[in-house]
Amino acid sequence: MSMLEVNHVTQKFGHLVAVDDVSMAVEKGELRALIGPNGAGKTTFFNLISGFFKPTAGNIVLDGRDITNTAAHERVALGMARTFQITEIFPELTVRQNLRTPVELAMGLRLRPWMSRSDVGRAQERVDELLDMGGLQANADRLTGELSHGDQRATEIMMTLALKPRLLLLDEPTAGMGSRETYSTAMLIRKLHREQELTIVLVEHDMRVIFNLADRITVLAEGRVLDEGAPDDIAASESVQMAYLGKAA
Repeated sequence: MSMLEVNHVTQKFGHLVAVDDVSMAVEKGELRALIGPNGAGKTTFFNLISGFFKPTAGNIVLDGRDITNTAAHERVALGMARTFQITEIFPELTVRQNLRTPVELAMGLRLRPWMSRSDVGRAQERVDELLDMGGLQANADRLTGELSHGDQRATEIMMTLALKPRLLLLDEPTAGMGSRETYSTAMLIRKLHREQELTIVLVEHDMRVIFNLADRITVLAEGRVLDEGAPDDIAASESVQMAYLGKAA
């Protein structure tokens, strides 16, 4: 059974067909990349998977459960977490405080008027695990808004990991980064994929990141699947080269 199945999904906005009869199956433990030229429908497709849009047609299945009509916040409870193109953090809080909020939520502690010493200790232990996992210990008590873009993105990714997802959706995780930050973020994604055995789907424009991380690549163009396969196959695809460059190499 696949972790994620998208079956013949279509999304229309009036007369505009943003996603047109797209199917995709992502296996458990796979790192799948979703690429395509600007306007290919990638963000709309991500919004469909994560529950921000309900498809006009087709269905979406998470680990055997049909979630087509399941709200976005309910998908989080079922094991799906997502980051966005624009980094979503609390800049006025420290890194530790940013992580503590979703940790307490995942532990069911956020609505309690008080926490026992045991609860506080368990929450802090989990925060420390996430700081170590994300390479953020040195910045733990700094305001997140003071950090580099790369460290802010790492904080955001670890905030999603606090929710203990089985499927992690990353929307352009290296957008706006220089070469060094891009490399560090890519290595973090690889580490999480391998050590945490996460199933990951990412949208990314940096082809160096895609071809170094992905197990398989799905290419969208004009709202449809143009090609799908292993990185080497996609790199050699004339149809993909035409879509990106306007000519085959």
